[in-house]
Amino acid sequence: MPNITLDLALLRSFITVTEAGGFTRAGERLGLSQPAISLQMKRLEESVGRVLIERESRGLRVTPDGEILLGYAREMLRLNDEARGRLSDRDVEGIVRLGTPEDFATTHLPDVLARFARSHPRISLDVRCNLTLNLLEGLSAGEYDLVLIKREPQGPGGGVKVWREPLVWVAGQSYTPTPDQAVALVCSPNPCVYRKRAISSLEQVRRPWRIVYTSPSLSGALAAVRAGLGVTILPKEMVPEGFRMLRASDGFPELDDTEIALVAAPGTQSQAAMRLGEHMIRSLETTHAVHVPVPMPVHTNG
Repeated sequence: MPNITLDLALLRSFITVTEAGGFTRAGERLGLSQPAISLQMKRLEESVGRVLIERESRGLRVTPDGEILLGYAREMLRLNDEARGRLSDRDVEGIVRLGTPEDFATTHLPDVLARFARSHPRISLDVRCNLTLNLLEGLSAGEYDLVLIKREPQGPGGGVKVWREPLVWVAGQSYTPTPDQAVALVCSPNPCVYRKRAISSLEQVRRPWRIVYTSPSLSGALAAVRAGLGVTILPKEMVPEGFRMLRASDGFPELDDTEIALVAAPGTQSQAAMRLGEHMIRSLETTHAVHVPVPMPVHTNG
């Protein structure tokens, strides 16, 4: 391969195409036309001398060479954004109060917030965990600048979608439910999206259920499931070692995904809060992420 310098703008478009699943949707996110995105991908492939994306009947497929470049592209853009943030936001300071569900905070946020702290050393983060309804109430009461909330998938409006969570039924090794038994549920207190999802999905298939253990703490719920008290719902990426996923063959219905959305407090946002919101939207890269300006409108149905 000739000695070339990769164009960051082309790499950003490449990442967006893979996340959005198509040229048209990528163009919508980046404010470019579909032909412009296609031309960028052609230029990138010519510059590296490799085919990166192949069209298939069901959409696009990233080639093995594309997967290799994708990893480097994300790291290059991360470093670029971090350097740009440190140079352009040297005078931005303050405290940002962020509310988040406990499971999301422990799994997906540490690296995101660590990168933000490195690029914005004068901004302090006050992160608190709670249930979605409590987070929204705290946001309305002025206790938070930004909150991440769990909700049913919905259309535009009400914050910014930043994550899509595939959900699964989970049990400890010692719990073996049988189809003629009522499902023993381990849940968070009301209101909880997972609790609602568990009950409604079981009722749709007319399978009896009973709540045997309620805990506002993720660690408390996992301890109960590990001990064999019952089953719970978790994001698929969060199933710990020593737990097993229950499937349709075990008599459990398939679960639809839930959504994580970033919501800003009403009114004018501080520069520090805007920087964190923009960073989180960029960092939480999923096929359902939507990059739009912050501040975001307040979501009130969750």
